[in-house]
Amino acid sequence: MLPNYNNSLELLEGVRQEQLYQKLLLQLKKDFELANVPINLPLDIAPEELKSIIHEKIYFLIVEKFPEYLNLLYVVDISEKEIKKIAPSDVVDISAEVSFLLLKREWQKVWYKAKYSR
Repeated sequence: MLPNYNNSLELLEGVRQEQLYQKLLLQLKKDFELANVPINLPLDIAPEELKSIIHEKIYFLIVEKFPEYLNLLYVVDISEKEIKKIAPSDVVDISAEVSFLLLKREWQKVWYKAKYSR
């Protein structure tokens, strides 16, 4: 069964332990590219740095490029219901929550591919 995580760093550490971190990075790159949102993610990036880069990118998209933000949510396939659950607060907190949802959804894609495509 798919593990349940409480925050982005916990999720990224779990991904590392299951040795799917590289696949997660590739999935992130692929979906950001499909959404036409440029992001620089070296394959040797640390989990803390990855969390920070994703958070900054989401924050920037919400504040500066909202249509691209919506497109990214669509490409990654983040549920509108999940987005609506986020408590209204400042943009920094909202972008942190969305970053976690994005990482969680990408992790689901990678996990299911690894588990069921053997």
